[in-house]
Amino acid sequence: MTLDWTELTRRSAFASHRLIGWIYWDPRAIELYAGLGIPNGVGYYVASRGAPLLPAGHQAVSAAFYSIRADFIEFAVTLAGQNTSWQEIFAARNQAVGEGLRQYVPEICEGLAALDGDLWRVADALPESGRVCFAAHRQAPRDEDPLVSAWLAVNCIREWRGDTHFAVLTSEDISRVQAGILHDAHLNYGGWIAQSRGADADAITHAFADLEIRGLADNGVVSTAGLAVRELIEERTNDICQRAWESLGLTNTERFLDLVEPIGERLLGRIDATAGPNWMPAARERRPDTA
Repeated sequence: MTLDWTELTRRSAFASHRLIGWIYWDPRAIELYAGLGIPNGVGYYVASRGAPLLPAGHQAVSAAFYSIRADFIEFAVTLAGQNTSWQEIFAARNQAVGEGLRQYVPEICEGLAALDGDLWRVADALPESGRVCFAAHRQAPRDEDPLVSAWLAVNCIREWRGDTHFAVLTSEDISRVQAGILHDAHLNYGGWIAQSRGADADAITHAFADLEIRGLADNGVVSTAGLAVRELIEERTNDICQRAWESLGLTNTERFLDLVEPIGERLLGRIDATAGPNWMPAARERRPDTA
């Protein structure tokens, strides 16, 4: 039987999104961020995810995040810079990670911590060229807590995938707003994703007009051809990112999946409870057709 690394890569990426994503709406994390002087913890998602890149400025963070409205990012980065340092943001987020994992998924903590060294071995071997968000995270200080350290290594590998995915989108000349539109159609989300990232009606209309010229949409709806392009983008991303999980090895990849897949829905439930049932679409299955 041929080993299907493409499927293992897809599963590992999906599990990683769930292992990481809950922290971006975690009340304890936002509380700690607010404690750094940020009113009500506003802008926590941007500042915490982009923390090691904040010294480069809001335009660099906007470029790295690709599909989020630039002035949203400018606001969050500016507010953070006026009140605290990226190191304090990073430390506060990491504190919440350790507390949250031990509270919400205690059964995986020992096993995940045991993968710390192997996960960092993979992250340290991945090429940084063209992957600025990944490189900034890999260069950041590593936590002395092996559980948090392992989580940070997974996050590095996840951001490497994100940078890779954005490079593939760029190669297909997919704009910031179009990325949200195509992802939305890919997951059958009903038009929510681009708006959630700050695209207004004019931006969405303009993005669709260009997609229609290219045969990727028709009358404000992503076409079969557009869906095919988005599927190819996903496949290409998985093909490139396969190297990370192959480097981790079959035994360790299966150990990772055995740990994270069973508790994935529980962590997704944390997002549902703290942000709502739409957020973190990368951690969600495609929704069934209702027509």
